[in-house]
Amino acid sequence: MSSSPSCLGLLLDGPLQSWGHASRFERRTTALHPTRSGLLGIVAAAMGIDKHDPLEPDHLARLGGLKVTTALLPRHDRRRKPLQIRRLVDYHTVTGIRRGSGKIDDEATVQTYRHYLLDARFGVLLEGDHPLLEEIACALRNPKWGVWLGRKSCIPATPVLAASPGERGTTWQSLLRRAGYSGNEPLAQFDHVVETGPGEPGCDTIEDSPLGYGLPIGERHSTRSIHRIPGTQTQPA
Repeated sequence: MSSSPSCLGLLLDGPLQSWGHASRFERRTTALHPTRSGLLGIVAAAMGIDKHDPLEPDHLARLGGLKVTTALLPRHDRRRKPLQIRRLVDYHTVTGIRRGSGKIDDEATVQTYRHYLLDARFGVLLEGDHPLLEEIACALRNPKWGVWLGRKSCIPATPVLAASPGERGTTWQSLLRRAGYSGNEPLAQFDHVVETGPGEPGCDTIEDSPLGYGLPIGERHSTRSIHRIPGTQTQPA
């Protein structure tokens, strides 16, 4: 019998963020909101889940029941106006690539384009069984491996753990205060993404739910359904 549900708050704040979505080969794009794969990757790194461990899919399955809500918490300029998220495209050349056959070609050189978000800041609510969330919170306080906001170059500017497991409303208030808000702002004020059941009106289906980061390409993710909800308005923090 599962324990009562609880809620954990994360703050994703850093100069660069990149949430890979449909990004393979030469063009590595980023979604405009954190992906489930990226978020659970942060948790897995903090907990020390090794993608080379044959049991990695079983360890990740423990996280499969977590419900994720993400909200854009805008930064503000000196005039207290919300900053717009910008996109940065970083140009690279790479030698030694994997061909479509799966083989590495050590002689081939290709151009690659890697996309990043600038001036982005997100709040995340993770909902699930309280003991599991306590375990995750403990790992985030003292992570076994480094955590980053999508890629290794995207280092968090503040601790990722923003609110310890508790009741959803209390967690949301604590998360907002960590981001410089009063704590009284409703979720509906902000652009946010919620998970829905398949086929619900207005939902999108994306392939970003991790099954195993060490599995072969094409087998690492399953689909989930989300609903992107625009905020009513955003007042300066």
